[in-house]
Amino acid sequence: MTFAGVAHLTFARSEFQAQVPAWVPAPPDITVLASGVVEITLGGSLILLKDRRVIVGLLLAGFFVAIFPGNIAQWVHHRDAFGLNSDRARFIRLLFQPVLIAWALWSTGAWRVVREVVKGRTELPPGSSPR
Repeated sequence: MTFAGVAHLTFARSEFQAQVPAWVPAPPDITVLASGVVEITLGGSLILLKDRRVIVGLLLAGFFVAIFPGNIAQWVHHRDAFGLNSDRARFIRLLFQPVLIAWALWSTGAWRVVREVVKGRTELPPGSSPR
């Protein structure tokens, strides 16, 4: 995550701009820079906030959900970036977004906690209840 965030701010900035949907109100470059800062923050949080991994996992999964429209826009508008220069390649990439979401939930323990909360067996960890 941290590497991807740095890529947003530096060498892959124009590549990421190809994924910004036209309906996003901010200019593509600002959107890419902001999402890069969010990725660096999430990556750093995964490393530093060991006692809050479930919360970070939920935030990370939410981030992957939030950026999914950008991947769809890249496919729908036939935008080349990151070597994805065919509709087939861009479509196949779409299939990996749910994998990233599941990875964020599973690797941080958030998947287990959410399942237990849904089943009514436990409460959310301290500091994670929505207010």
